[in-house]
Amino acid sequence: MTPDRDAILKALEQVIDPELKRPVTELDMVRDVLVEDDGAVSVTIALTVVGCPLRQSFEEQVARFVGEVPGVTAVRLGFDVMSPEEKAALVSRLRGGRPEKSISLSAATRVIAVASGKGGVGKSTLTANLAYALSALGEQVGILDGDVYGHSIPHMLGIHQKPIAVDEMIVPPVRGDLKLMSIGFFLDDNAPIMWRGPMLHKALEQFLSDVHWGELDTLLVDMPPGTGDVAISLGQLLPRAEALVVTTPQPAAQQVAVRAAQMALKTGMRILGAVENMSYLVGTGQELFGSGGGQALADEIGAPLLARIPLDPVLREAADDGNPILEVAPDSEAALAIAALAESVAASRAGTIRKALTVLG
Repeated sequence: MTPDRDAILKALEQVIDPELKRPVTELDMVRDVLVEDDGAVSVTIALTVVGCPLRQSFEEQVARFVGEVPGVTAVRLGFDVMSPEEKAALVSRLRGGRPEKSISLSAATRVIAVASGKGGVGKSTLTANLAYALSALGEQVGILDGDVYGHSIPHMLGIHQKPIAVDEMIVPPVRGDLKLMSIGFFLDDNAPIMWRGPMLHKALEQFLSDVHWGELDTLLVDMPPGTGDVAISLGQLLPRAEALVVTTPQPAAQQVAVRAAQMALKTGMRILGAVENMSYLVGTGQELFGSGGGQALADEIGAPLLARIPLDPVLREAADDGNPILEVAPDSEAALAIAALAESVAASRAGTIRKALTVLG
């Protein structure tokens, strides 16, 4: 029995580009399909760039879905590279008529800026793990690592592949269903960022306009600590975002976090709530950094205290290894607290963006 070519094409509709998150047939990536009399099938897929880091995903998907078609005895997959004209057509299709230099987010995407007044409160670790927890709830989630001088989320999530440029569009690296963009992807090793404000603003603007975020439910923005150039730029570029303010229990951190909340309000953001991190040491309940800072912050900014996250060595170890704690230790106290925070954030989905935003100068 010779396999039906239409059935093979139908099977290829299930093959999803792991970065663009769309079927290869919809993206016109299927270059050729050859069916032999003995049931062997050869498929050629045109990639956006030579040496795509996620080729193995295509190989596994094509072998699985095409191999299930009745009559198929063997599956061979070859790769080609898109021509400049094909890349231009792909970019146009992905933009969906959206003009250049406008924020490349769906009109329904919720933007949450995770902010703190000072460094060292665990904001980036919380952002990475909250993103994973929201993804586990079924949301399509992206992370913008806006902590330009202290970019650490790629390491925390174990993402090492570089972004892919398709013409002037940037395809962000992925970890499963999570998408991430960070300035760290464009630096050599651990090189420092030595840029002034206008250069940083331009880079952040490009991350929001040229990156193909796709149909995200939520974009988490890891804000830099304090109220400097980067925080102001992100506030200008995302004026209808919501802010999640992170503090540790001691008054010194809580009082500084209030400033981050005030800046968010002045740039038009809505305060979603406060999170107290490192509230107590797991296993002992010892309050190493004092107590009450999270509730005091919530009271002062007029928002709910959404979570108290314990200080858990497992959380630090998982981040150092490039893994979310919900993946490696889902029953740990910290993981359960972050999962509960994700449920609260998902349940508070109100006041979200309802129309496309344009980049502000």
